[in-house]
Amino acid sequence: MNILLWGLQALGALMYGASGLMKVFMFDKVSADVRSFGALPRDVWMALGVLELFCTIGLIVPGALHWQPALTIVAAAALALESLVFIWVHQQYREVGPTIMSSALGVVMGFVAAGRVALEPIV
Repeated sequence: MNILLWGLQALGALMYGASGLMKVFMFDKVSADVRSFGALPRDVWMALGVLELFCTIGLIVPGALHWQPALTIVAAAALALESLVFIWVHQQYREVGPTIMSSALGVVMGFVAAGRVALEPIV
């Protein structure tokens, strides 16, 4: 179970890290192609991108260093909750693919958070 959770944490870190980098550093280029970026103000998208970048670090570093492992749970839970925002935004614009992707990533991050609490805590 520990290997599965680490794999999901790494996958989540890659996906959310890339997403956060795009929101923070490439917003104008990315937002031109995605209609749903108009649903929220630019500052909100930037804040979500920064949150994703911090959570990306939180998914890996605390567990790898065995320092404050509860931060991994907090990061995964925050990303799962953030996915609900993305699901809502994509639903407003009837974007099926992004809705499915946000839902899947949210479920994965929810599983990581629950798994690190109950199934295989990092000690």
